[in-house]
Amino acid sequence: MRTLNVDLGERSYPIYIGENLLGDAQWFAPHIVGRRVAVISNETVAPLYLETLLGALEGREVTRVVLPDGEAYKQWETLQSIFDALLQDRHDRKTTLIALGGGVIGDMAGFAAACYQRGVNFIQVPTTLLSQVDSSVGGKTGINHPLGKNMIGAFYQPQAVVIDTASLKTLPARELSAGLAEVIKYGFICDEPFITWLEEHMDALLALEPAAVTEAIERSCAAKARVVGADERESGVRATLNLGHTFGHAIETQQGYGVWLHGEAVGAGTVMALEMSHRLGWLSAAERDRGIRLLRRAGLPVVPPADMTAEDFMEHMAVDKKVLDGRLRLVLLQGLGNAVVTGDFPREILDATLRTDYRALADQLGDE
Repeated sequence: MRTLNVDLGERSYPIYIGENLLGDAQWFAPHIVGRRVAVISNETVAPLYLETLLGALEGREVTRVVLPDGEAYKQWETLQSIFDALLQDRHDRKTTLIALGGGVIGDMAGFAAACYQRGVNFIQVPTTLLSQVDSSVGGKTGINHPLGKNMIGAFYQPQAVVIDTASLKTLPARELSAGLAEVIKYGFICDEPFITWLEEHMDALLALEPAAVTEAIERSCAAKARVVGADERESGVRATLNLGHTFGHAIETQQGYGVWLHGEAVGAGTVMALEMSHRLGWLSAAERDRGIRLLRRAGLPVVPPADMTAEDFMEHMAVDKKVLDGRLRLVLLQGLGNAVVTGDFPREILDATLRTDYRALADQLGDE
């Protein structure tokens, strides 16, 4: 078992990483202040892990809230059903919410915790690789809007993050690959040696070999904890964590939430960020191609949807949280392992990036 810490002064909290933590009270009890707990999960995860978690909550009054599964349900009506359950069972300010599931559950449960009675405690128990290495750490919570992803929400930190790596054994291969998009991201933005490690261990990660999986999760969470500790509310360096996300969010919004998994859209969006960085002269062709090959080895799409035009991308990218004073800012790379956030680029470079034939680029790289 490994423990990391997100250093935010009085709001600091631990990240526990290990196998079979879910049913062990020692990882939960120190972070629950009252007798009342509400576990927020979904119809996929609850049948697999809810009873195990309840074993760690023995002696407490527990409300179970089981929601529909999928990105399409990350919206107001689903959030309202969480509030309905809390109010019907008369939960008070000493209540602790526990988010048991992937990124959608974590984001919604965290937002509910931020809002309910103006703020109650919550614990993240992420069960997908993507949520374990990204969304459960850092306090971003929220829901989607038909016009834009994650546009309604709050920064609200959990009391703890409990990562049980055993939960990945039931994760579909597609979801595993989606999570690897966020793992790879950390190498691209701030840790070039991690890229080499991922190239050497990708087969082990896809096979869910415990040592490799634990190492990847720990290195990813450590990177995110450092960034969040330096810039909790995304006024500076934290924005680099959104590499590929502006392009990716456009894909998710255009295609319909859930058609492309978040990590899949980020994978294709990262390819677009690599290409734009290359066009700006910041990445060599060899560096761009190295990045694309790694994403493809992880089982991620490296070609954006064929039915999306440059105009489609621009329409959705204009409704992005990184737009300031009407100016689009993007996370790009000045070399592998060195991300920057910039709005200072020629419009024609962005336009050329959006019109690139990514199918031809992928074909040019050949098969692994």
